[in-house]
Amino acid sequence: MELEQLRQLVEIDRLGTISAAAEELHITQPALSRSVRRLETDLGQSLFDRGHNSVALNEAGKLAVHHAKRILADVRLMRDDFDALSQRERTIKIASVGPAPTWCLTERVVEEFPRIIITPQLMDEVQAENALINRDVDFAILDREPALPTFQSIPLMGENLFALIPQENPLSKRSSVSFAELDEQPFLLFKGIGGWMNVVRTHLPHSQFIVQEDREVFLGLLEKSDLLAFSSDAPRNEVEVKGRVRIPITDSSARVVYFLVASKDIQGSASDVFQLMAAQEPTNLS
Repeated sequence: MELEQLRQLVEIDRLGTISAAAEELHITQPALSRSVRRLETDLGQSLFDRGHNSVALNEAGKLAVHHAKRILADVRLMRDDFDALSQRERTIKIASVGPAPTWCLTERVVEEFPRIIITPQLMDEVQAENALINRDVDFAILDREPALPTFQSIPLMGENLFALIPQENPLSKRSSVSFAELDEQPFLLFKGIGGWMNVVRTHLPHSQFIVQEDREVFLGLLEKSDLLAFSSDAPRNEVEVKGRVRIPITDSSARVVYFLVASKDIQGSASDVFQLMAAQEPTNLS
């Protein structure tokens, strides 16, 4: 007995005739009739009352259809469960303190393992570390190496923060600036800068911040506003706006090194990803 024979039987029951089922299944009527007879032989039961010009399911046939539907439903459930398991095994969950390192990781992983799915989530440092400890995620991307004996970490990338200063602002003539020199200046911020938000709020206690959640709105306002803003040297975080100068910030807190952190017992796709990143040179660490 084959699954295809059970599907054929269910179609005959649904459509009412062998000829209609054969058309639906894209096979010839004689081929379907032979398949039905093989099924009857396997079951040791006649499934149809056959007349001169018609066939109809008998009691054994109706019972066979009932069980066929249950078997086919179980097969679908089994396949759905295996598909879900396969997707879980290919899905890598990441808690990151910044967007830039997740972009860096995703680009490298997708190139090497195109079937792996990366699902990043921005969190603060404590949340990201707790998510990893609780095994809610496969990786945490932190701006420091955690002192946890059951975890391993590798440097992933470096990122430097810059001030975007309008040309008419006197600070635009400087080759570099410090947070102290920027304090009290008003700033336009993009909410998606991740951990940099805490850095600038901490080091610019007297500055006013106007925060935009939409990146396109943020970029549009940059072209029209005389407010200062921030950029970085990470891919996708670099911002070039006409009429603004990008000035390096000298404070050590304006540079961060991100670490990819994982449990020492990671397996499967997560282990493959960690080994891939460990074998590659970190980005922008010079």
